[in-house]
Amino acid sequence: MAVKDFALPDLGEGLTESELVSWKVAVGDSVHLNQIIAEVETAKALVELPAPYDGRVSRLYVEPGVTVAVGEPLVAFEVAGAEPESADGPDGAGDRADVPEPTLVGYGARPDATTRPARRARPGLAPAGQAREAAPARETAAAVAPAPAAAQAATATALAERPRATPPVRKLARERGIDLGTVTGTGAGGPATAGGSHRLPVSAAPTAPATPSAPATADRGDVRIPIRGVRKATAEAMVRSAFSAPQATVFLTVDVTATSELVERLRARTAEGEARPGLLAVVAKALCLAIRRTPEVNARWDDDAQEIVQSGAVHLGIAAATPRGLLVPVVRDADLLPLTDLAGAIRTLAETARSGRTAPADLSGSTITITNVGVFGVDAGTPIVTPGEAAILALGAVRRQPWEHDGGIALRDVLTLALSFDHRIVDGQQASILLADLGRILNDPASVLAFV
Repeated sequence: MAVKDFALPDLGEGLTESELVSWKVAVGDSVHLNQIIAEVETAKALVELPAPYDGRVSRLYVEPGVTVAVGEPLVAFEVAGAEPESADGPDGAGDRADVPEPTLVGYGARPDATTRPARRARPGLAPAGQAREAAPARETAAAVAPAPAAAQAATATALAERPRATPPVRKLARERGIDLGTVTGTGAGGPATAGGSHRLPVSAAPTAPATPSAPATADRGDVRIPIRGVRKATAEAMVRSAFSAPQATVFLTVDVTATSELVERLRARTAEGEARPGLLAVVAKALCLAIRRTPEVNARWDDDAQEIVQSGAVHLGIAAATPRGLLVPVVRDADLLPLTDLAGAIRTLAETARSGRTAPADLSGSTITITNVGVFGVDAGTPIVTPGEAAILALGAVRRQPWEHDGGIALRDVLTLALSFDHRIVDGQQASILLADLGRILNDPASVLAFV
């Protein structure tokens, strides 16, 4: 049997690291090619990793919750079809057997792959490579002659100075400022384990004399949330956008009663198996049509080439609120899709994003974005432009309210649109023309004939 390491693959879109969420296998389990063995969370999505071999899991290098750089080992497999590795190599580990690596479902080796930056070292955790090198030394320690008394004493002192604890407990202790040397372990042999972590004090700081205060009715302690995954990616993108692109926002309030009636008619006539168009799909289609007159908003700023690049296609980003944070899946060539197909694509992407299964490739490459803040009951907002785009459209809530109509006052469906834009690329005139065209289509859907 040969032992083969499986490293974190390049999941695409320039991602350099991922956090291991969970293992689907354990040491000793038999696996087959492309069987799901783990879930990792990138800055964009939750991704399942398939097994690269038929074999048996011999070692798991990483625990859930640890961030791993691309190229670092995750798991080792015992693979049939080659001689066992020899222990005669210079490092005592021998050479790995030459077992062909099959192509995995969902990804493969990239010909243009380059060396990724090493991930930041975490306190209390050694890099995976060091951990692997240290393992043979521990396994062969029993065969080494007893050390002199002084060396044994030094070893005992070093071990005593570093309390035994699992990585999750060490992380919790760091967050609470606790010296693990003062904590009694709950695991076998004395290590501190996650099962006993609830016994850790909130803080290791000395308790100050109590001062009179109002009686507490509930735990009012602060909650610390690690900045990682989707939240980290969103934060970096928003800071990059807000501080690199001068942004402005224009607003337009529109009577969309005719569009509301159109949506009801379309829903009633939708054939079985077709997606039922909603307001978001109609607005998306109207935006694609309005862009034909104002292509300047469907563009990006190329700082390196000192060019403004106008996209020939509309790749529409749909902002989706998910349990993991804000994601923006992309409808490719949205301007070429019929309304029912566009509605189906939006629905599918939103459902996939909320379940955390969006592929990284579906979360990049948008040319303009729509965000529907109206579903949360607000009337308007000033959205931040997605990096790599020139504009983002926000929809407010549709309100039934008194409105001027045919020379009188009537109850009408009213919607506020907000268009934020990168003022390096788009001028106020262009942004206003686009928003006015969009409002005209939503106010009178028949006017769409002027844009076809």
